[in-house]
Parts: sequence; C-alpha cells; structure tokens
Amino acid sequence: MIRITTFDGRSLKLAPAPDQTLAQAIFLFQEDGLSGLWDGVPLCAGLGRCGLCRVRYESTPPVPLAEELKRLGAEAVAQGWRLSCLHPAAACAIFLPEPRRSARPRVDIGMATSGPAAAAASLAIDLGTTSIHWAALDKSGQTLSSGQGLNPQLGLGSEVMSRLAYAQRPGGAAVLSGLVRQRLLALKADAEASHGAHITRLCVAGNSAMTYLLLGLAVDGLARAPYHLEYVGGDERQFGPDSPGGLPAALIPPLLAPFIGADLSAGLAALHFSPDGPPAYPFLLADLGTNGEFVLALSPDEYLLASVPLGPALEGVGLRHGRVAGPGAVRAFVLTPVGLRPEYIERPPLPGPQMEQEDAGITGVGYLSLTATLLRAGVLDESGRFVVPATPLGKRLAQKLVSLDGEQALDLGHGLLLPASDVEELVKVKAAFNLALSRLLAEAKLAPTALSGVHLAGAMGEHVDAADLAALGFLPEALTSRVRRAGNTSLTGARLLLTSPAAWDWVRTLPGRCRALDLAAEPGFGSLYVERMVLKYVA
Repeated sequence: MIRITTFDGRSLKLAPAPDQTLAQAIFLFQEDGLSGLWDGVPLCAGLGRCGLCRVRYESTPPVPLAEELKRLGAEAVAQGWRLSCLHPAAACAIFLPEPRRSARPRVDIGMATSGPAAAAASLAIDLGTTSIHWAALDKSGQTLSSGQGLNPQLGLGSEVMSRLAYAQRPGGAAVLSGLVRQRLLALKADAEASHGAHITRLCVAGNSAMTYLLLGLAVDGLARAPYHLEYVGGDERQFGPDSPGGLPAALIPPLLAPFIGADLSAGLAALHFSPDGPPAYPFLLADLGTNGEFVLALSPDEYLLASVPLGPALEGVGLRHGRVAGPGAVRAFVLTPVGLRPEYIERPPLPGPQMEQEDAGITGVGYLSLTATLLRAGVLDESGRFVVPATPLGKRLAQKLVSLDGEQALDLGHGLLLPASDVEELVKVKAAFNLALSRLLAEAKLAPTALSGVHLAGAMGEHVDAADLAALGFLPEALTSRVRRAGNTSLTGARLLLTSPAAWDWVRTLPGRCRALDLAAEPGFGSLYVERMVLKYVA
C-alpha cells in the first residue's frame, strides 16, 4: 500500500500501480469522487526538472538519481526527499508537501448581457497541450465570460508524444479523455450557472493529438511513424445526449496534418476574417506552444505547413522556476547599472505567509527576455554557455555565477536561479523554431524579407519582444519590424466559427489548399537541427 500523509494532516491510501510512476498515481488519486491533489500544478510529468512533484519518503527512500541531486540538492536528498515522477508507484510511506499551484485558473466576466437574452449560448475552446483557454458567448456572439487554466491531463505527459504514449497503455486513452471531458463539463456548468444560459454548442480548436484524445479516437497513427490521420475534422461531432450533465455537439475545425491541427486552421480563419482584412501574402503564422505549428501562406490557394516539437518551456513548464503566465510571474528582465531587474505581470509575488503558495516564477516569455539580455551583456555566448565578459557590467553580472549541484547557474536574486540546463532547453526551442522557419522559406524559394508579416500566436503570441527573438536567432534581424503579436488566434478562430457560417465554409476548404512538410523524415534532419543549436539565426 502507498500511504500518504499530506501537509494538512490527512492520511490517504493508494494501491500500488506498477505500470505508473508514483507521481502519476498521486495525480490520478480520487477519494469519494474528489480529486485534485495536484490539480493546477504545472508538472513537467517525468522530465525531472520542475521539482513540483517532490515527496519525502518516511522510511527506506529509493536510491537517489542524478536528476534529484541536481534539482533537490544533496541535503534534501539525504532527508528522504525525492521526485516522485522518477520512481514507480510501489508500496511506500511518503509525506506530500503543500502543492505549488503557480497556475490558478482565471475567469474574466465580459460585457455581454446575461439572463434571458443569453438563454442560448455557446462555448469556444482552445484545447492546448498545456493550457485550456475558453470563452462563453451569447447568441449574438458577444463574450459573456472567458478564462484559462491548465489542461488536466498535464500530469500524465507534459508534451504531445508522452501524452500519446500514456494513451496507448491499457485504459490510458479513456483516462485522458475523461479528464478533459470532465473539465469541459465543469466549464459548461460554470458558464450556465453564471449567466443563466444553456450551452447548446461548442467549438473545440486543438492540435491533432489533443483533439483525438478528447474525442476518444485511436491514436496509433499519431503515436508512431509513419504518422497519419484517420479523422481529419471539419465537421460537427456528438459527445452524447445534449442534456444536463452532457456535452453538446462540437464543431471541430479541420486537422491539416498529423501534428498541425484545428488550432492552426482556426487561427488561419481568425487572420483571414480579421476586421482589418486578411494579411498580405506571403505571410507566416506560427502557433507556438508545446507543439510548434507553422503555416507559410503563399497565396489564397497555397499554404505550406510544418510542425516541430518545442516542449513545454514556452508555456512556463519544466524549467527550474517556470511558471504559467499570471499575476506575480516575471514577464521580462531589464538590465540596469546595478544588475537585472525583473518585471512582473500586474504585481510581484504576494509577500508573507502566502509566499510558499506563490513562488517567484518566470514565464516562458520571461525566460526568452532573460536569455536575450544575458546574451547582449556577454554573460552567455552564442552556444548558450555562461562566460565572463570583458565589460564592467557584464563582469558584475558574472560574479553571480554559482555552482548548483554540479552545474553552473546564475543567481538572479529574488529567490531565482538560471541553471545551465535551463539555457540548454531554450536553445533547443530556438533550434526547432529556426529549422521550421528556414525550411519553409527554402521550400518556397523565398527570402525572409519577402514576408509581409510574421504573426505569432500561442504561448508567446501576445507578449514576446521581437527584438529578443532576433537576438536569440529565432528569426533574422530583418523580420523584427514585421513581427505581429497575433494573440490567441486559436480561440479567436473558434469564436468566429461558432458565429459565422461564411468562416466555417471557408475553413472547411483549407485542407485542399495545404501541403505539409515532414521535417523529421527529411534526410539530414538531425544535422540541420544541431547546426541551429546556437543563439543566432541560421538560414
């Protein structure tokens, strides 16, 4: 038996589960219909980097792994602390500390009319691998409320392939489908209770894997090569009876390729039907989250697609102090004569007794800002390694370099550290982005300056600084002035498709105008990727 003592004095029992990690068993724990020991905790789910699944073994702790010594420190390891994602769900007795819920759900109330005028309403959903964004709309399409929170599947895989691997376990797909359906049911119930409305329609825009998992479809074609889609979206799907407690039918925008999903087709619809009119061709739309999806729109009749795995770092998950965007999180760093100054979303972390609950954390965009700032100051070289620069200010920053359980790290103050391994993860993200962009341009025989605009959507679409992207080599300097912060085009498109028959008709014709590049299957993919693992743009 797995015996758990929680920080608030509860005693819980779980049956051992040899096919799961201890973290997965804790994440899935339910008692009397209640769950949520780690609901809202942005777990890296087996990567051993975030440290949010830490537990203390009360006796006979397992042999510590290198990742635990690096993340927790030798003293904590000696006290019995371990990362539960790295150990099997075998019989043991553990202490579960207070969870660090650094990503609280957010709800914003809109200006639309509630009550009788909103009797028939709809729900637009951007179903991301890490986060869910949603908006409840009245019958005229005006916003009743909107919000965001973590995808409840996060504890079973932090990125697409690990999520798909879990789905292929016996019963795994049903667990994943159930988690996200229950969350959508809760969003529906909350919207109906708040606005006196009955949600009669959904539009769910998600990547192909998240769409399959929601609908309970077999994921074999996505889980292993050769990758293919058996269901391609572009229709309305039934979940079951449209009755209290059930989900109504959902519009599913077209899935354009195995890893280029309804979020991108909805995003293209959002740009095409923008109040300012469609962008001038050619343009690039990049939806950047855990999975990077790119479309090079060459003309109204020709779209070139590519996807690359970016990992959860841009979503604020998996890095040492990574945090999903929200009040109290660091969104940028500014270099001042006395050192680095963090800039927060809305306010600094709450002081006093709540500090343990609201740690100082850094968003994905904040990490990009930090890395670009250190690169400009000379504290990082183009390979992403820490160095001691010649400038007085750079030398002063480099004095903050420390050893963190065997690796270099920069002490940022405010309880924050930047280890070399976090920089390496960001370099990998940059390399993948750079590769997708350069290959699309090469395939189309276009120079970067031929693009009318680069529209950034997804995790960094609203807040990223184009100058930081150019400094880090995500894109060439010449495109800096052409970067457009597109925001959450997936959610905007889902809203549009619920209210505009013309937009729905248009988006259903997209598959016939699209061609996808399979970058991973191209000869020399590995060497092309490694060439781009430097903090400069490689054509």
